Amino acid sequence: MNYYLAFASTCCPEGIGYAMSDKITGPWHYKGHIMNHTYKTRGNHPGIIDYKGHSYVFGLNYDLLRLMTDEHSERRSVSCAEMYYNTDGTIQELPYFRENVLDPVATFNPFRKVEAETMSWGFGLKTKESVTFPKSIQLCNIDEGESLTLRNVDFGKKGAKKFTASIASAKAGSSIEIRLDHADGPLVGTLSLSNSPQATCKLKRPRGIHDLVFIFKGTAKTDLFLWDWWQMK
Repeated sequence: MNYYLAFASTCCPEGIGYAMSDKITGPWHYKGHIMNHTYKTRGNHPGIIDYKGHSYVFGLNYDLLRLMTDEHSERRSVSCAEMYYNTDGTIQELPYFRENVLDPVATFNPFRKVEAETMSWGFGLKTKESVTFPKSIQLCNIDEGESLTLRNVDFGKKGAKKFTASIASAKAGSSIEIRLDHADGPLVGTLSLSNSPQATCKLKRPRGIHDLVFIFKGTAKTDLFLWDWWQMK
């Protein structure tokens, strides 16, 4: 049996190095990089998990920070890449996170109640505990033009015909565009919002498997509404 230690290696910047041993107490032998250092990386606190027959490595970087500013601060975000072992147990070195393709391990079911903070990608969004429903988390800081994406959503052969969302504090003129595959993809529905606790709209029966993109619109520009959950039927 092989045991592994993953750690921030080199400085600076830091990559993700690893060591191996046949005993959990060592001795440990340095084997190289899981991901070599580049100016983009910040390999502190890496982690490795196995899930549904695949292995994944997690690490830190400044990718989200760089979308907003070139000024440095210790505001780091987490990225993930699939990891592969050689026959001798060593780990194949990976390119930087954004140069990897991370395939979904399963499809996503939109026909159940989905917490609004569930996403594979979002920018500028935050969460907070609901005042109305204690212990419930709401999506907040929702501004004009921002979006939220879920990958590999399975609408089935019959498709989805209705979309319902639990909304609070909606400002006049706020809405959610529901699109497929990307931000400019086919528009399958538009949810107009009011101060009603729930809003519903018809969908153009999207079928099969697609990425699902919510685009937030509003004349108020900032803090358009609070979002608790959504569901399709």
